[in-house]
Amino acid sequence: MAEIITMPRLSDTMEEGTVASWLKKVGDSVSEGDILAEIETDKATMEFESFHEGTLLHIGVQEGETTKVDELLAIIGDEGEDISGLLNGANEASVIPNEGEESTSNSETKENTSEETVEIPEGVTVVTMPRLSDTMEEGTVATWLKKVGDTVEEGDILAEIETDKATMEFESFQSGTLLHVGLNEGESAKVDALLAIIGPAGTDVSNVAKNFKSESGSEKKEDIPKPVETTKVEKSVTSSPVEKSHNITQANTSNGRIFVSPLAKKLAEEKGINLSQVQGSGENGRIIKRDIENYTPSTSTAYVGKFVPSGQEDFDEVSNSNMRKAIAKNLAKSKFTAPHYYLNVEFDMDNAIAFRAQYNSLPDTKISFNDMVVKACALALKQHPQVNSQWFDDKMRMNNHVHIGVAVAVPDGLVVPVVRFANEQSLPQINAAVKDFAGRARNKKLTLDEMEGSTFTISNLGMFGIESFTSIINQPNSAILSVGAIVQKPVVKDGQIVVGNTMKLSMACDHRTVDGATGAMFLQTLKGYIENPVTMLV
Repeated sequence: MAEIITMPRLSDTMEEGTVASWLKKVGDSVSEGDILAEIETDKATMEFESFHEGTLLHIGVQEGETTKVDELLAIIGDEGEDISGLLNGANEASVIPNEGEESTSNSETKENTSEETVEIPEGVTVVTMPRLSDTMEEGTVATWLKKVGDTVEEGDILAEIETDKATMEFESFQSGTLLHVGLNEGESAKVDALLAIIGPAGTDVSNVAKNFKSESGSEKKEDIPKPVETTKVEKSVTSSPVEKSHNITQANTSNGRIFVSPLAKKLAEEKGINLSQVQGSGENGRIIKRDIENYTPSTSTAYVGKFVPSGQEDFDEVSNSNMRKAIAKNLAKSKFTAPHYYLNVEFDMDNAIAFRAQYNSLPDTKISFNDMVVKACALALKQHPQVNSQWFDDKMRMNNHVHIGVAVAVPDGLVVPVVRFANEQSLPQINAAVKDFAGRARNKKLTLDEMEGSTFTISNLGMFGIESFTSIINQPNSAILSVGAIVQKPVVKDGQIVVGNTMKLSMACDHRTVDGATGAMFLQTLKGYIENPVTMLV
């Protein structure tokens, strides 16, 4: 049976998309997982993969054309199948939500012509788990801001949802009464799975909730939840606790795996609780938030720890968090697609140290060496746009604006908030922005907009005593600067050996966009600003 593929919602703010290129043409065979097209959104150009198998029978949007989310994009079906009815607007045809489609699309009064047709009452909207990032596969409800029976207005925040990148607010695109909640706080579900139902007050939606099943493959809420450890779980923002390989079997385990919500796993890690000792009270014995909060260890179930008797092998198994998986995927793609090379320099920091001390003597003023590096890089990038560029298959983009990404370590891995128009900001402004980003990053309160759009990235490990290191380019940037610690050591000045302060930096460059001489000239300009920081104020 032919399936209508609609324009997916590939970001939380996307309203329409442009087909940059088709990777399949009419008549081609399509397998599940094949990339159908590259779609430009309001944030990025992303690959859009098929979740159906068959033959590409029709393309509704040509390359370079734009259409709204949920509009016809393509049709996939059996070779030679008659699709004239679908093209003529036969709404009775089954419309399958695309991966990344906004939760509310096509859910109003959607009819299924199969034997399991569920009548959706008039005015009722089924809200499904939205795709809030381009890599999101599942989400966890961190907090509900509305409860069943509450009035919901368009634009109201329904819930806070944890993704693989951040915890984000999810707003309603409908008005009505919250009639049903499909997931409790701490529970997870795949994109497009039932999240909530909104409609007129007093409407009976029990049959809709009971029989709803995402046609994109999401599990029904009644299904046995998959263990978070399974390799099929792609995205989650929660960290994963250490699980010991003890042979303990409880009701919440299956073949050595523990059924646990991501939020419960995070709490268990923070409290040092061994999940194999916890009895789950959720569906099918799943461990949920209240089980961790109410857990009291007994003498017989005390955590054994890593140290074991001599001669006995022991190991820790740590499930890869979804953020860690996303980091691994993105960095591997960068390392193996962008031809990296590295330029290493060492700067004299005596003037910078004196400048910072004098600057911080001003009332209510405090800046860091990292703030100085951000400002200096921003000014140098304006003079060397090639380093501030992006690579595309058919062109290079020389950015006239300077948005500096600042790598911030978080418990789950690494995020890169962006200081926008850094060359136009003062040192105190940069200091305030970076401090704010770092604090909210650790609390998972950064938004996607605040982590996208960088044109250059800085990674600083100097505060950990690291003297020098190299980084992997944060694509689509063309370069990343690695900043080491300031070290006091003997240096030669005016032919004499004296005590000096130096800092080593290493810049990784994409050779497709930044030639060696170009990178070297950028670092010479940067050196001028760092070693004579007063020039940054001119």
